[in-house]
Amino acid sequence: MKVGYQQLVEEAEREIETLTVEQAKALIGDDSVQFVDLRDVRELWREGKIPGAVHAPRGMLEFWVDPDIPYYRDVFGSGKKRVFYCAAGWRSALATQQVQKMGLEPVCHIGGGFSEWKETGGPVEDVEKR
Repeated sequence: MKVGYQQLVEEAEREIETLTVEQAKALIGDDSVQFVDLRDVRELWREGKIPGAVHAPRGMLEFWVDPDIPYYRDVFGSGKKRVFYCAAGWRSALATQQVQKMGLEPVCHIGGGFSEWKETGGPVEDVEKR
């Protein structure tokens, strides 16, 4: 039988930490936390991002997390708690599970994603097109 995205996300959420939007909002400005936006760059240009978040496109994430390859990004070796998010919380749940399997800790994601963040009045920073 085929496994759909919903089952994959549900399985991931049993293995990872999921923050509510309110819990995530409380972390804004905390120097021990790094928000990581996994959305496509066009989504950032269109909708903005959480202030201070770094962009790590979902398609490159595993490569940017692995310190043994040239694509590695120092932000993933900082020791800070990484809070992943995407539009709805699906990509971020799967990404959190994957990097956790790779040994990246501490890491979690925002349930409901950036859509819920915006709906509940979370701060948003514009992202300029390059």
